Amino acid sequence: MVIAWLVAQVLQLAFESFGTPDWAIKTLLVLLVTGWPIALFFAWAFELTPDGVKREHEVDRSQSITPQTGKKLNFMITAAMALALGYFAYDKFVLSAGRESAAIESAVEEATLQVLTDQSVSEGASSKADKSIAVLPFVNMSDDASNEYFSDGISEEILNALAKVKELKVAGRTSSFAFKGQNQDLRKIGEALGVNHILEGSVRKADGKVRITAQLVKVEDGFHMWSETYDRELTDIFAIQDEIATAILQELKAVLLDGTAPLVSSARTDSETYDLYLLAKQRMYERTKLTLQSAADLLDKAIAIDPEYAPAFAQRGIAALLLSETSYGDIPNDQSRVQARLYLDKALLLDENLAEAWAGLGLYYIGPPNESTKGIPALQKALSINPNLINASNWLTLVYWTVNRATESMALLDGMAERDPLYKPGFGNRVFQLSLMGKGEEARVFLDGIEPYLPGDPNIEANRAWIDFEEGKVADGLRRMESSLEKQPTDRVYRVGANHGNYRTHQYERVFDDHWSGFIVLALFNLDRIEEANIVAQEKAANGVVAPLFAFLNASDQSELLVDYFEDRWPNLDAFQQEVPAPIFGYGEMANIALAYQRAGNEARFNQAMELLDAANQQSLLQGIVSNDLLILLAAKYAMAGDSEQALTRLAEAIDGGLITSAKISREYPYFRGLDGNPQYEAIQARMIEHLNRERAQLGLEPISG
Repeated sequence: MVIAWLVAQVLQLAFESFGTPDWAIKTLLVLLVTGWPIALFFAWAFELTPDGVKREHEVDRSQSITPQTGKKLNFMITAAMALALGYFAYDKFVLSAGRESAAIESAVEEATLQVLTDQSVSEGASSKADKSIAVLPFVNMSDDASNEYFSDGISEEILNALAKVKELKVAGRTSSFAFKGQNQDLRKIGEALGVNHILEGSVRKADGKVRITAQLVKVEDGFHMWSETYDRELTDIFAIQDEIATAILQELKAVLLDGTAPLVSSARTDSETYDLYLLAKQRMYERTKLTLQSAADLLDKAIAIDPEYAPAFAQRGIAALLLSETSYGDIPNDQSRVQARLYLDKALLLDENLAEAWAGLGLYYIGPPNESTKGIPALQKALSINPNLINASNWLTLVYWTVNRATESMALLDGMAERDPLYKPGFGNRVFQLSLMGKGEEARVFLDGIEPYLPGDPNIEANRAWIDFEEGKVADGLRRMESSLEKQPTDRVYRVGANHGNYRTHQYERVFDDHWSGFIVLALFNLDRIEEANIVAQEKAANGVVAPLFAFLNASDQSELLVDYFEDRWPNLDAFQQEVPAPIFGYGEMANIALAYQRAGNEARFNQAMELLDAANQQSLLQGIVSNDLLILLAAKYAMAGDSEQALTRLAEAIDGGLITSAKISREYPYFRGLDGNPQYEAIQARMIEHLNRERAQLGLEPISG
């Protein structure tokens, strides 16, 4: 038996070395074990003699060799035991360490695999559970239909409370409210908004009391996970909001969220102030001059009643900015900014963690180009407090445009499209940036997905127009933009778009001052109304927008005045770049500065301006911007550097990509005056005029000559 054991151990070691399968080792052990009783039987029944093996009872005991055999067996057993003892020692002190190390490695691998498996399962479960919710506008059940703003306000405040939970994806207000009064299947709403849970309810307000019902529904199967009814005095409306939001969080925690659900706490005021605040916010969403002015009046009343209610001050500051002459109203910019800053500072003094106040401060800095970068930390602060504050996200995108951070802008726009796909400024900005990146088809697909939820909305057509403009389909774009402007005559974005189409089709007399673009200055210049163009350009520069003035001075051969203007206001080019950074669609200001210094013979300043221009161009290209406006500035840089071949190549890309300039390209872009008469340049200009006349023909306009 000892020998069998020794044989088994030795063979097991050998088998492991040669990678023998486990079944072979197990088979050997079975054979050795089953062979032991057979060997014992033969040892008892037979005996080995000089004449061979005989039955034990047939052997003459005098001739038996058992003693000799016994001695040999004793020797063999002793030897086997010695070998066994040696193997035991080798196994204990040599092989055991290796096996323990292998066992530890195996255990670690198994544990790691289990952790990864658990993590994968957890992530899969998390993905499947989808920690997401949309708050639909609560139905107004009050006898007075004018109380609808109140039910909407309750819904919005609950939505904002939920949005503060970072583990929870909350669909944005605009997208959720787009389904107001439609009574659509919740599964379709959930699919459209990308959420797995929906909160809906109703509000009945009468005789100083309010009844609010709320129910949480699982989109997948329509299962009502939770429902409750609240009857309260109107003076306790904030407690109701907090109670509902906290109850929802507790329910979601049980199903979706890890950890303890936070208690919700809203800013308190009296019911009259709150009514005025809610009604004002409702009107501000409409973004027209009349509704914004009405909102400002309502907020003034709210502040008079409760001068300690921070949200009212924050919204009043935002209203002041939106009512400026460069936005939706007619208040002079300086006056608007002074008003806004007073209200926003007061709001932050009352509540330093008020997200809407930080967002308003970010908007305050967006106005003048020389202060736009200051808006970034304020807007980031607002979003850290309330990630669902969609206006803050949109305004931050605008700041990123002004400082040539297209990658961050697009990431933000993608997130906005996921959270609040029907928020009009957000999807409009996303379409515009995709167009600048040469992704017109992707932008169209994006709009196609939105349009079913906004049938007949002028924003859809207006955004399709921007794609048309970038692709050179100017007539189509102008018709779309004019259709949108006819529906909403005061919309500033539509006015800028109409100006774009009118200017590019050489309808200069139809271009008006939209306060945002420089088309009016160029239109007056092309109409040879030089003095008027200069006055308007100077006014824009006084408001912080210097690009139209720089372009006009170079185009009208007054480059020395541009140099004087620059050196009176900035000590050097670095200071100018800090105050007026390069936007994502081309650093036209720096290109004009370079040309002015080249004409003035200041080689050092010219070279520095060219370096800054090239750096901005390259940064835009690296971020995927390929717009025609950027391409022509690339051509301008090569033209000023004396590289005619590269200048013509880039210019052809811009013109063949759809850009239309004045009939003589070098009139609008004086960088190319040295190429006038060059056959290749003249051929490019001829192609541009052919394109222009095709577009004019679609609009029923007479052709023009070069």
